[in-house]
Amino acid sequence: MGADQDLSASQSLLDSGVVDSTGVLELVAFLEQSFGIEVKDADMVPENLDTIDNIAAFVRRKQAVGEAQATTAERRDNEIPGA
Repeated sequence: MGADQDLSASQSLLDSGVVDSTGVLELVAFLEQSFGIEVKDADMVPENLDTIDNIAAFVRRKQAVGEAQATTAERRDNEIPGA
């Protein structure tokens, strides 16, 4: 893919040559640092990381899980012992 070609949000980053296996690792590091999420080995599949649409949906899911876990922890911390 040349620099003058457009990349659609649903186009494979791997198949189009935009990202290679090393690029996937760099992408994961970027997502973890930029969005405060943890990407586990099991998460590193095309369904999560192969297109811009997939990446955006993956980040939203991970952030929602993180928020839900934080809310649960906050509730647990605010419980009154023995109540």
